[in-house]
Order: sequence, then structure tokens, then C-alpha cells
Amino acid sequence: MRFASHVLLLQLATVSAVVAVSAGVFTVLGVQQLQREAESSALAIARTVAEDVEVRASVAEFSEDPGTPTHAAVAAGPLQPLAEAVRTRTGALFVVITDDHGIRLAHPNESRLGERVSTSFEDAVAGRETVSWETGTLGESARAKVPVYAPGGGGSGAPVGEVSVGFARASVFTELPGLLGGIAVTAVVALAIGVVASVLIRRRLTRLTIGLQPEELAVLVQDQAAVLDGVGEGVLALTPGGEVSVCNERAARMLGLTHPVGSPARELGLPAPLARLLADAGGATGEAAQDVFVADGRVVYVDVRRVERDGHDLGTVAVLRDRTDLDALARRLDAVATMTNALRAQRHEFANRLHVVAGLIDADRVPDARSYLADVVARGPLKFPVEHADRIQEPYLQALLGAKGIEAAERGVLLTLGAETLVTGAVAEPEDVATVLGNLIDNAISAAVDGEEPRWVEVELLDDGADLFLTVADSGAGVADPSALFERGDDRERAGADAVHGHGFGLPLCRDIARRRGGDVWLVDAGGDAGGAVLCARLPGTMHPEPVGTATEGGRP
Repeated sequence: MRFASHVLLLQLATVSAVVAVSAGVFTVLGVQQLQREAESSALAIARTVAEDVEVRASVAEFSEDPGTPTHAAVAAGPLQPLAEAVRTRTGALFVVITDDHGIRLAHPNESRLGERVSTSFEDAVAGRETVSWETGTLGESARAKVPVYAPGGGGSGAPVGEVSVGFARASVFTELPGLLGGIAVTAVVALAIGVVASVLIRRRLTRLTIGLQPEELAVLVQDQAAVLDGVGEGVLALTPGGEVSVCNERAARMLGLTHPVGSPARELGLPAPLARLLADAGGATGEAAQDVFVADGRVVYVDVRRVERDGHDLGTVAVLRDRTDLDALARRLDAVATMTNALRAQRHEFANRLHVVAGLIDADRVPDARSYLADVVARGPLKFPVEHADRIQEPYLQALLGAKGIEAAERGVLLTLGAETLVTGAVAEPEDVATVLGNLIDNAISAAVDGEEPRWVEVELLDDGADLFLTVADSGAGVADPSALFERGDDRERAGADAVHGHGFGLPLCRDIARRRGGDVWLVDAGGDAGGAVLCARLPGTMHPEPVGTATEGGRP
């Protein structure tokens, strides 16, 4: 039996039991109420009769006679018609009056007059009122017995008799069928309501659990805990209404969230690319949307997809992957490859020049050798297609600019070093410098390619202690929307590439790297008709404030 059906049967059994117990209790209470009403009526009638002056006088007169009154004397007395009149008016089964010895002075059956009553009268003649259910000569009845006092005594003397009034059981419970019918109707209505409510609860339970059984739910919870806590990715799940239903520790750490479960996603201040993907996730179910963004200094790739099961919309799931280390490794490898290529070319060129010098010396052409070496010192050890390359002597920057100069030349762009370039220290953080400077130069080359002739990119480098300042200008058409230059979405759209692997991520990443170090990347001039854009960057802590010559003596190439 399925869990929902089992719950339905349990609810129906519970409702039925509650209704049955309630109906039984109300029935008992109703019967007791009818009994109490009959007893109260009998007591009130008996008290009224016992207080009648004529009754008191007649009972006292019979009680004073030491003998037993005869049937004829009692029948001829005033008590019998008075009692019958009261019985007729009240609908009582009987109104019996006795003397202090229990001799009937009034009775519905005149043949019983002058006889002793069949039930106890001692309590009444002792001055106590009693109410009970007893069986006498007229059958079972609810009866009340009240003492009768002699006139003039004020009820303080000894009783001279009793008045007994009773109502037959049949007359007491005349209203019982109607009461039972009302209780039965109420019980049926309550049971019907309980059945309907149970069915609705079953349907809602089935809908909420998607038809899963408890053991399946337990397995899902265990699997979820294992997956969420065991994987290296962050998982963020939203309900169809946009509230966070799942957020593992990894996702919370990436996004800087604290206890986000249960909060609307739009109120969490999520990064713009992630918020946009979550908002647009209402497309085709199962098709993942991807993007990449920077959050709290981390490079995060995200996959967002809509989830459905058996036609039920379960919401949206975003899988976040931290690729900061991978990105840093890729930048480091690029830097190493650039340096390696530059050094390989430098070694080859240097070997060729040594051969030239050796040949000149061997030919005893020392002045020519000196002139050749002076020219090498003036133009640098390697001929890169970079104008004024001799303005930078720092090996790493020299190699990076040389590699970028080759790329620019292949695309018809001239890379030049500005007149204000002056670097006296050595690069201490090559990865960050390569990322920022390389991205700025790449963007400038792309802008220059799209511009008109002559196509050029100018770079100026200046160090101040441990800080490195960069300025990159180009001959392109400028920046159309400066306010959106560092926004991932607009930059990506301008590049026309895919969300994860395309261009347009460089500038936001450069700015994030610089700001993490306490610096920044900013737009100085958006450019336009008169020229291209000019961007600057400040990278604190990326330089060793030491002369280039000292670094060279320490073994740097």
C-alpha cells in the first residue's frame, strides 16, 4: 500500500473513532440531561404540593390519629382530588401523599388508598428531600419525595407525612428519539467532512511528495547530503517561486551568502550575470545556460537549468564552479610560455650576434665590433617589432611586450612604448602583471584593428616603489558606452562570443585583480573621432623596488 493511501485510511479510522466517541458522549449527556430535568420537575411539584396549606392540615390531621385510617375515610378526604388535579395538570405518573407512617392518603389508583407505600419513606419523614429512580406499583419512574410539615410550624417541627411525585420513564424520554436523530445527523456530517478533508490531504500530500514514498524521500535526502557536501562545486537551487531551497556551503562561500535558504533570490544581492541567468531560466527544461563572472575575487563558471519531474516544475538549479586556481594556472602558463619563447628567441639572436662579434674580432676589425656592440646595447639584445623597445630593460616586461608586439604586427598594428616609460625595479608578481597588461594590450590591438590607418597601440609603464602604473592607448574608434565598459554582459555582447569561453571577460577580471591588490583599472579617455580609448591601471605590490642592474647581477636573464 502506498504511503498516501495508508495515511488516508489512518485518517479515516481516526475520524470515525472520534465521531463515534463524540456521538456516544453526547448521547449519554443527553440522557442524563433528560433524567435531571425529570427529577427537577418532580422535586418542584412535590415541594409545591407539600407547601399547600390544605395538604399540610389534612396530612397533620391523619397523622394525629393513632390508628390506621380506613380506605373510605381517605377516599372521602380532600387530598385525593387535589393530588389527582395536580397529576393531571403536570402530566406526572403519580402524585402520592402519605402520613408519617407511610399510609397512602392520595394515589392515582384509589384501590391503593389506606395502604402502605411500596418504597421507602423514612428519609422524608426524617425531614430530608430525596430524588431517585425507583420501581413501585406503577413501574419505574423518576421520583422526588418531600416532607410535609404541620401548619403553623414553619417547617421546624417533625414531618407529619410526605409528598411523592414521579414521572414515568416513557414520558421522561419522549424527546430522546429526536435527540438521538440530531446526534446521528451531526455525526454523519462530521464524518463526511472528515472523509473529504482526508481525501484532500491525501491529494496534497501526493502532490507535495511528487508521489514518492517515505523510503524514497529518505534516500533522496541522504543522496542530497552526500552530493551537496561531497562535491567541490557550489549548488544553488530555487523553487518555482524564486526562493532559495538549497544552498550548500561551497555556494554560500563563493557568493558571500549567510543562511540564504528560504529567502527570495532577488533579495540576496547575487552577481548580475547569475541573477540574469536565474531570472531567464524559464526557457526549455533541461537546456543549460552558462556564464562566467567574478565574485569576491573568485572566477566562477555557472550552469543554470530548469528542472522538471513528471510534469511538475521543481524550480531552477545553478551549479557554480570555482575556476580561480585554474585561471591563475592558465595565466601563469601563458606567462611562462611567453617568457620561454622570448628567451629562446633572445638566445638564438644573442648567439648569432656573438658569432658576428667573434668574426669581427677574428678579422681584426675591433672598431667595427665596438660599433656593432654599441648598436646592440642601444636597441636591446633582441629585435622585437616594438617601437622604442629600448625604453624598457626589465626582462619580464621586455619579453611580454615583445610577444605582444609580434601578435600586433601580425594583425597590422604597431606596438610602441611611450616617452614616459620608466621601470627601474623588477617584476615581483608576473601572473597579475601579465593578466592586466596583456588584457589591456589585447583589447587595444582589437580596437586598433577595427579602426583606420595608421593602426597603433601605445603603452607606458612607470613604477613607484612596489607599485606599477600602466597606460594603454590605441588608435581605434573609442568606447561607445563608457558606463558599461567593465560590465560582463555588455562586454560579452560586444565581443559576440559564447558566455563561458568568449572574449569580454578581460576588463572585469583586470579590474577585480587590481582592486584585490588595492589598486584599480579605469578609463581615462573614451576616445571618439579624434582617437581611441585610453585606459590606466595601478597594481600595488607587483614590483621589487630594486635597480635592474642589481637584478641582472643576481642571475636574472
